[in-house]
Amino acid sequence: MAPPQGNDADISTYESRHTRRAVLAGVAAVGALAAAGCTRVSAAAGTDGGDLLQRLRAQGVVRLGIAGEIPFGYIDKDGRLTGEAPELAKAVFGRLGVGRVQPVPTEFGSLIPGLNSQQFDVVAAGMYVNPERCEQVIFADPDYRMLDSFVVRKGNPKGLHDYKDVVEKKAKFATGTGYAEIQYAVEAGYKESDILIVPDQVAGLNAVEAGRVDVFAGTAVTTRAVVGKSAKAEATRAFAPLVDGRPHVDGGAFAFRSAETKLRDAFNAELRELKKSGELFRILRPFGFTEAEMTDLTAKELCGGGKSG
Repeated sequence: MAPPQGNDADISTYESRHTRRAVLAGVAAVGALAAAGCTRVSAAAGTDGGDLLQRLRAQGVVRLGIAGEIPFGYIDKDGRLTGEAPELAKAVFGRLGVGRVQPVPTEFGSLIPGLNSQQFDVVAAGMYVNPERCEQVIFADPDYRMLDSFVVRKGNPKGLHDYKDVVEKKAKFATGTGYAEIQYAVEAGYKESDILIVPDQVAGLNAVEAGRVDVFAGTAVTTRAVVGKSAKAEATRAFAPLVDGRPHVDGGAFAFRSAETKLRDAFNAELRELKKSGELFRILRPFGFTEAEMTDLTAKELCGGGKSG
């Protein structure tokens, strides 16, 4: 899998400009539940930064909310918990004195409500940081940044390199359930009702290979991975979608209940050390991440006007 070409300077230029708005389907629907859970947990935990880290050290295990999405957090064919976020969790929590991680699988839209109702201790699912989510939970700093990419037929016969091309060339467009790419396409002028929504990147690849659509949009890391063995499709060069007319880069991070600032801060301190040593990249690289996905973005930047903890 080749790394994205040519976008590093653009990413650095635009990383400090984020004013990310909610783009994943279902965010509004779960917001009330998450807010209610947040209020209940905050009242119980107090306002001194929480005691979850102390409790996790005592019990020796941390429960991770995952959404079963490759490469972010999933159970593999051998029944083993893996993915970029769980593997990072093992490293960080090990350094914090918590020796074991336990997966709690759920649907992506249930991650924040599940966290705030204490079904698990942290969200470890590569969740994008955005202002709406920052009103419901607090985030660690991102462990990766992400651009978009397309799956297209070999040779990219329609010359599709960004969402503007998709609109102008009237291409048949697909993306995944609840993907941020839905809103990016709509922002570019694509009619939402014309978008083919498929379950995941594998279904998207199949749709392109079968000729049912001209293009499937996803993250750069997932499109690179899914076309690896395809004889009919390829991934385009990574690019930054436009949000409010400006190029935008997403960042994925761990999420914590709002009261647990001590745990979030301790997690951030260890994450910074892993970034500095290069260990973070070594953890993420087996899951298709490249040096282009490493980042110094902060949760505060991505939260914009929202709560940063």
